[in-house]
Amino acid sequence: MNLAVKNISFPKARGFTLIELIVATAILVILTGMALPMARVTIKGAFQAKVGTEGYPPDLETLVNGVDVNGKKVRFLRRIPVDPMTGTNEWGLRSMADDPTSDSWGGQNVFDVYTKSQGTALDGTPYKDW
Repeated sequence: MNLAVKNISFPKARGFTLIELIVATAILVILTGMALPMARVTIKGAFQAKVGTEGYPPDLETLVNGVDVNGKKVRFLRRIPVDPMTGTNEWGLRSMADDPTSDSWGGQNVFDVYTKSQGTALDGTPYKDW
């Protein structure tokens, strides 16, 4: 029996191979993974620059009077709380720009409040350091 082998010609393949597609996809995933964290930092920095106070109020009265958000007044406190050590509503204030050990307020924003009492606790620490 004589089997003749036909000369079958395949058309020239066009397109990408599977390996080329995998490599291209891997490169895109790596580039996207590097770009997303930088985009998040940029967006957060732009928002903070827009706010200008790192998100802290300019003074305690702003927390009582409220701020306008999308046309609505948002209030955070009904009143400034009474300092239990002095019995008044006068507080020592610190901003983000102030030195942590400073007793004077720079006036940029209110990051921290502390008592103005000169008393000390039983363990000897000043009340204002609590």
